[in-house]
Amino acid sequence: MTVVTVSPKFQVVIPREIREALQLVPGQKVQVLRYQNRVEFIPVQAMRKMRGFLKGMDTTFTRE
Repeated sequence: MTVVTVSPKFQVVIPREIREALQLVPGQKVQVLRYQNRVEFIPVQAMRKMRGFLKGMDTTFTRE
């Protein structure tokens, strides 16, 4: 687990290994959420890039 420091301007640096794994680039937007007792950063993806990301998902289910 990597630890980062919050600057006096409330900025943090995303560690290199995480930036590379998520393919983040300078200027890219991320959504910031508060979930329970933590902060989550979610990269914003263009809708064109999201096309087909659910391909192969089983959509059958049994209704009650």
